[in-house]
Amino acid sequence: MNLTKIKKVRGELRVPSDKSISHRAVILGALSRGKTYVKEWLVSADTLATLRAFRMLGVKIRRHGKEFIIHGSDFILKEPKDVINAQNSGTTARLLFGVLSTQPFYSVVTGDKSLRNRPMLRVVEPLKSMGAHLDGREGGDKLPISVRGSNLKGISFFNKKASAQVKSSLLLAGLRAQGITEIMEPYVSRDHTERMLTTFGVKLECMQTKHGHLVKLEGGQSLVGCEVYCPADPSSAAFFAALATLAEDGEVLLKDVLINPTRDGFYRKLKEMGASIEYTNVRVVSGEPVGDILVKSSKTLKAIQIDAEDIPSMIDEIPILAVVMAFADGVSYVRGAKELRVKESDRIKAIVENLRAMGAKVEEYEDGFAIEGTRLLKGAFIKTYDDHRIAMAFSIAGLLAQGETKLDNPNCVKVSYPEFFEDLKKLIS
Repeated sequence: MNLTKIKKVRGELRVPSDKSISHRAVILGALSRGKTYVKEWLVSADTLATLRAFRMLGVKIRRHGKEFIIHGSDFILKEPKDVINAQNSGTTARLLFGVLSTQPFYSVVTGDKSLRNRPMLRVVEPLKSMGAHLDGREGGDKLPISVRGSNLKGISFFNKKASAQVKSSLLLAGLRAQGITEIMEPYVSRDHTERMLTTFGVKLECMQTKHGHLVKLEGGQSLVGCEVYCPADPSSAAFFAALATLAEDGEVLLKDVLINPTRDGFYRKLKEMGASIEYTNVRVVSGEPVGDILVKSSKTLKAIQIDAEDIPSMIDEIPILAVVMAFADGVSYVRGAKELRVKESDRIKAIVENLRAMGAKVEEYEDGFAIEGTRLLKGAFIKTYDDHRIAMAFSIAGLLAQGETKLDNPNCVKVSYPEFFEDLKKLIS
């Protein structure tokens, strides 16, 4: 795929629905009592992996495009007849471990080549301390991992990486554990699981303490089926917000976007850089804040610093934020983002390598990078490392650079945004 510089970006767009919420709608619906009705679900490789997993576990799900009805199991699942394949989805694998740890049968979870190299001990170890039996490659750190559930007991766990996937997995296990399960984080991570559990009728406590953010729930609670609406994904919308900001003539209205404060860090940082970002039509839907985001082009942007406490609210947007930084005045820094090393690719390496190929001055750190802004990037050959967010971020860079940019694997965007290039054409044609 070849990309060349554009000048004008205009229009309205409703990007695909949020991936995190779409995963959780299937998982909580499958575990609830009664029927759950899901609307505007994201159809992507990652979310389909979750859907297939719960069908393998005996859950009846009737799907009609982006809407479906889940006949809940009330936590009574069936032993799968084959290995469950989470494909490229870390969310699917890690949250499944929490669910499978509650079940009195044997199961095995694997994934594609990328996922089989991502760390799992961060969730395996606390689940083992709750009483579940998990084992896998490299002492249980790498897939495939086997799970045999047990009678679980609640634990107090310090989630030092502020991982929403770890927190969510432990909360799901805690629903069937004896006693209280509590998770402390140094700063709050994505809170979609907590919000959705409340929507399904679960009582839990969330509070800020002097040691960090605490979430706790009591075991033995049931979920009650309900209706879940999946708003537009702020991570997917971020690519178009960046393009409208950086284009010579840009104005884009992004519709129905999730603006949860644990997820909109990218937009807050863009505003801090001097971008024209406005939230309109703000409302609450299925327990989540949703709004339309109006973005207009900005003539000048200033450099910013991203620190460890900023990362959880923008972890998936760091690649596209790095592209914006490359056009800002001054030197921008990202630190405390070592987690990017173990995403679908080593995203720090991918960002640094590709920006350098486009002519930017970038210094690499173990936990981040520094980018000296320039008004001119040049077209280059982009190595996506089969990572959807790297592919989309550098597609945007290619539309702003002088000359021609080519991606080695544009098809990897299907993991989260199959219609990405079609939607891009709507705004720049």
